[in-house]
Amino acid sequence: MLEYGLAPDNFTYPFVLKACSALSAIEEGRNIHEHAIRTGWETDVFVGAALIDMYAKCGCVESARKVFDKIEVRDTVLWNSMLAAYSQNGHPDEALTLCSEMALAGMRPTEATLVTVISASADIAALPQGIELHGFSWRHGFDSNDKVKTALVDMYAKCGSVKVARNLFERLKEKRVVSWNAIITGYAMHGHATEALDLFEEMKEKSLPDHITFVGVLAACSHGGLLDEGWIFFESMVRDYHIDPTIQHFTCMVDLLGHCGRLDEAYNIIMQMRVMPDSGVWGALLNSCKIHGNIELGEVALEKLIELEPDDSGNYVILSNIYAQAGKWEGVARLRKLMIDKGIKKSIACSWIEVKNKVHAFLSGDISHPNSDAIYAELKRLEGRMKEAGYVPNTGSVFHDVEDDEKTNMVCSHSERLAIAFGLICTPLGTRLLITKNLRVCEDCHVAIKFISKITEREITVRDVNRYHHFEDGLCSCGDYW
Repeated sequence: MLEYGLAPDNFTYPFVLKACSALSAIEEGRNIHEHAIRTGWETDVFVGAALIDMYAKCGCVESARKVFDKIEVRDTVLWNSMLAAYSQNGHPDEALTLCSEMALAGMRPTEATLVTVISASADIAALPQGIELHGFSWRHGFDSNDKVKTALVDMYAKCGSVKVARNLFERLKEKRVVSWNAIITGYAMHGHATEALDLFEEMKEKSLPDHITFVGVLAACSHGGLLDEGWIFFESMVRDYHIDPTIQHFTCMVDLLGHCGRLDEAYNIIMQMRVMPDSGVWGALLNSCKIHGNIELGEVALEKLIELEPDDSGNYVILSNIYAQAGKWEGVARLRKLMIDKGIKKSIACSWIEVKNKVHAFLSGDISHPNSDAIYAELKRLEGRMKEAGYVPNTGSVFHDVEDDEKTNMVCSHSERLAIAFGLICTPLGTRLLITKNLRVCEDCHVAIKFISKITEREITVRDVNRYHHFEDGLCSCGDYW
């Protein structure tokens, strides 16, 4: 077109930029962006939206924001493009902030606006913002919009309110596959395997399950320890629905077999996969090796993970914990030296809780919070009552060259406990606490939180990197299986 001497306009650029998006062709996209600047079309809303979408699809969020900021007259499509750029690239906080700016600018939200920002709330378990968006969507006439309702189903499930999610699901006028997937996956994440599988049986009578449905079903079996059922669904997926297993399906099966102690079978599945095993598959095996103390397979899994994720400290830590539990401290020392030699630092555990619309984050052993003295006083008080009730700290995975008292202090000041203690002193009696953690909850904290839930008569939900744990009256919804 250029060779013919024809000048591109605000219809041409969006089409070629969409082609760049489809191919993740960032260099070609940047060249077209430069061409749009030279021809004066960069600040056109149509071209701007296409540029933002292209940069977002290529993972260049900062470049997308620079384009957005240059456009002075913005329509709803442009705002939605930038919201999606943040949400799809792991920046949910920025998406929610931008949504507030959009409202202040007087822009009326669309279906796409609400679906995007509700999903952003789900990603960070921001229940108060999600509830606010729920009310906002109803006030703006979206109470009968099934796509918005489905986004709310997903949000409430991911924020720990699975009962509310189910209530909204049942009120959908039309239950599409994506709606069924949202509620089935929601139940699976919370370890409610029976409810998830009952819904799947109901779904089969009304909709055709897809590959995402089976990820939810297999995850439910994995979290519920339903080995026989898992195999039946896996085989049915291939035989009856002609769905080729993806890496997510294999990850669920490896996790299920591993949790059930069938580590050799889990390893054999990996060896027989038609797709290349990724870090999720090997990570599931490594985690199962930790549960069952299998050093040999744990070393194999770590070797593969180092090839795929050489800088991920979490993998080294899991095998180190396996060595520690077996009393093989020379293995712990060897891994510690390997991490030092490679310049790999252990991931910092962080937990956060939202109280009165403000997020409070805590690191392990954190003393920086303004309420730090009161938090540690509450932990001390709880520790005394927990010990009276029979709690004994599990310090098995703490380095052997640390004194016993210090080991106890280390596990008792983990980030999730600090967040819980803060929640207890800052919320009325009976308030449910929702804690989010960037890593897996450790075994000792899992036991401790069960005691805390019984002592304080509180319902405590912890969303870690693996799943949800609902603690109530001394029990956890995972049945100590995670």
